Amino acid sequence: MQVSESAARRRHMIDSQLKPNKVTDPRVIEAMSAVPREPFLPRDLTGVAYLDEDLPIAPGRFLMEPMIFARLLQAAEIQSSDVVLDIGCGSGYSAAVLCRLAGTVVALESDKALAARAQNLLSELACDTVALVEGELSQGYPSQAPYNVIILEGSVASVPEAISNELAEGGRLVAVLRDRVAGTGRATLFTRRAGVLGRRVLFDAATPELPGFRAPAGFVF
Repeated sequence: MQVSESAARRRHMIDSQLKPNKVTDPRVIEAMSAVPREPFLPRDLTGVAYLDEDLPIAPGRFLMEPMIFARLLQAAEIQSSDVVLDIGCGSGYSAAVLCRLAGTVVALESDKALAARAQNLLSELACDTVALVEGELSQGYPSQAPYNVIILEGSVASVPEAISNELAEGGRLVAVLRDRVAGTGRATLFTRRAGVLGRRVLFDAATPELPGFRAPAGFVF
C-alpha cells in the first residue's frame, strides 16, 4: 500500500525529531503518527507542518514544536482511563493527539475563532472523547475537575493556584516555566501526592508564551 506524503512526513518527524530526543513511549509515538498537523495550520504553512519549530496559528498563538510536545506527553504518563485538561488547545492539534491517549479530554481555548476551528477539525477527525470549551486559560476549567493530567500548551511564568487546585490526587501537570530574567524555559512536571504538589524540572525548552498568564499575587511556583 502506498504511503501518503503526509504520513511519510509524520514518520520522518518521528524518526528525526522525536526518537533522537528521548521520546520512546510507543503510545505517544503512535498517537503523533496518526494525527496530521497540516489541517491545524494556516494554509500558507502546511508545507512546513513538520518542521522542528513552533509554528504560528494566530496572532500570539503557536503550534508547539513536535519534540517538546511529545516529551511533555511522555512525562505526563497518560493512561487510557485518564481525564485530561488541555489548556490553550489552539486549533485543536494537541487535543486530537490527546484523544488517542486518554479516556476524556477537556480542551480549553480562550480565542473564539481558534475554538470554532478546533471544534470543526476535531469533529472531522471523529475525536468524540474531546469536549471543547471556551474560557479564560489562567482559570482552567473547574466545573469538570479534578483532572488526572493537565497540560499547558505554551510557556508561563508560573502555574496559577486556580489550575493546580484542579489536579487530582496522583495527578500530573506538565508545563514550560519561563524565567523572564534569564530568558529561558524549563519543561516541568508537577505531581500531587498526599495533597502536596511537588515538581521536577525535566529539560530546557524554548516555547512561546501562552497568553493570559501574568504573575500577580496569588500565583504559585
